[in-house]
Amino acid sequence: MNYLFSKNIDFLLSKEYNNHILKKRGGNDMKKKLVGILILTMTATTILGGCGSKEEKEEASNGKVKLRFASWDTAEDVDRQQKLVDQFNAEHEDIEVTLEAYGSDFDTKISAGMGSGDTPDVMYMWNYPAYADGLEPLDSYIEKEGEDYKSNFYDTLWNYNSLDGTTYGIPVGFTTHALFYNKDLFAEAGIAEPTNDWTWDDLQKAAKTIYEKCGVKGFSFQMKPDPYDFEMYLWSNGTAYTDEDGNLEKNLNSKKSKEVFEMFQEMEKEEYAVATEKTGTDEFRAGNTAMYVYGSWAIDSLEEDGMNYGVVNIPSFADADHPSVSILSSSGISISKDSKHKDEAWEFVKFWTSEELNKERIGLELPVLNSVVESEKIMEQPQYAPFYTMLEQSDGYTPASFIIDEWSELSENLSLSFEQIFNPSVLENPSDVLDEAAQQ
Repeated sequence: MNYLFSKNIDFLLSKEYNNHILKKRGGNDMKKKLVGILILTMTATTILGGCGSKEEKEEASNGKVKLRFASWDTAEDVDRQQKLVDQFNAEHEDIEVTLEAYGSDFDTKISAGMGSGDTPDVMYMWNYPAYADGLEPLDSYIEKEGEDYKSNFYDTLWNYNSLDGTTYGIPVGFTTHALFYNKDLFAEAGIAEPTNDWTWDDLQKAAKTIYEKCGVKGFSFQMKPDPYDFEMYLWSNGTAYTDEDGNLEKNLNSKKSKEVFEMFQEMEKEEYAVATEKTGTDEFRAGNTAMYVYGSWAIDSLEEDGMNYGVVNIPSFADADHPSVSILSSSGISISKDSKHKDEAWEFVKFWTSEELNKERIGLELPVLNSVVESEKIMEQPQYAPFYTMLEQSDGYTPASFIIDEWSELSENLSLSFEQIFNPSVLENPSDVLDEAAQQ
């Protein structure tokens, strides 16, 4: 109980666990509210722990096994999910699934459920370091389905749905990051549009030209970037926050790490780039910046705006011996360790991760199955293809949040360090700041 409590507090105080989710829930302000609610909820659960879990749900009156399925989605997304749940129920004579849409209360309810033994049978999942103790290992189920089942998923996704060699979730959706650019501003500046083989040198040259000729910033990045996301730039330059043992020294403050921070700060100092307080999407949509790096969440709003934009791979570092790398935001579906109907729950998991439903959820989530990407010709759609290229290029990288138990504390410290480096009123020396941060 105490372990689960501390791990979930760690999580909520740490990364923007999934930008898609935080966007729906009100960003960092909502995260702070959730922390407070979780503390109260878990405290109450601890006090009442002696009362035990709620009684096991009885089978439905129609004789079917009743399963609970928890989702974090809201509004029209829930409506779409309910139709799919109804389809499953209609196709199964012996199972009835009830959708529980928790929305902004997802973390609170899942954590409280795990603490009291009343977790939904099946649930969306992302933060396996925090929740693994309450989840059913799925490797034996996957093995029974045969190799074709597992190999149809993009291989990189398994790393983000596993912990310490054990699989706890089946991939459902994902996004990597890519470079968005404003085609009209590039045309106005009279320069060629970005390509997938761009380096950061190429980006800086283009950003300078656009700033000089068009009077708008050539590039935007976050003044206080999410540490979870920012690690991808260090990976791209051949380093990371930590080594595999969790050591910050000679990693976070390595020469290659410092080069990354110095590059971003120098772009800001030369005024052709701007450090934004948000994600950069607002500036991009308003035409106030020509380029920024973000996930596929922005596509719907840009399409609604009728914006003339393009998407390419994140630029690489010229001296690196490998292509650019992206962080991955992944959603999976898991089975509760407390479930009394794990086999039936697996049947629903298979349904939810099937080709049919991968196709049905296009627009909500990027498909995770190779067969669907091929059949739907996703790679022929220029706004989506770079996210899959970045996915393939990012295989084998493990975020520090999966390595360091005290990730929440480190994340908060890194956020403060980033603000020291990128806040225009401060702009402290990156080398000094990172040397100090590596000692924490």
